[in-house]
Amino acid sequence: MKKMYFLAAALCVATPVFAQSLPERTGINSVMGIAPKTDDFIRSVVWSDLFEIQSSQLALSEPSLKDFASKMIEDHHKTSAELKQILSDNNITNTLPVDTDDLSQKKLETLHTLHGQSFVRQYRDDQISAHENALSLFQRYAKNGDNPALKKWAAETVPTLEEHLRLAKNLPQ
Repeated sequence: MKKMYFLAAALCVATPVFAQSLPERTGINSVMGIAPKTDDFIRSVVWSDLFEIQSSQLALSEPSLKDFASKMIEDHHKTSAELKQILSDNNITNTLPVDTDDLSQKKLETLHTLHGQSFVRQYRDDQISAHENALSLFQRYAKNGDNPALKKWAAETVPTLEEHLRLAKNLPQ
């Protein structure tokens, strides 16, 4: 039993080995309402924006999704630019990911294989899930994040994410 606790503790502090800390990656922080570490927050925002942009680019060809997808592309390019500006203005050094995380990559690969109504349903489900996760991430960081500039930006971004979630839930099924 002690070995299990030691292993769990070792994994929690071995963040350089993983792209994200174990509590954030496993969802424990989200369930418990704990703010992510700043590095986890930044990385998650970048991954979320990349996924939103890439999946929405695929959705542009579906007439029933075109308006929403265009809005997602525009808004998530905006949040990416805002994040980069905040990092620069506040001398926050962080190596930003240049591609989506593994889970998002698998979702994108699935979307590539779908067409018509199957694509529409999967895209809608992915958008709802992605925006629920992003909303949780931003709310948690806005409440208890440790970087004041990012904390303020997270709080200012929450209403946009709430609107995105509402719009995603209204997409065709």
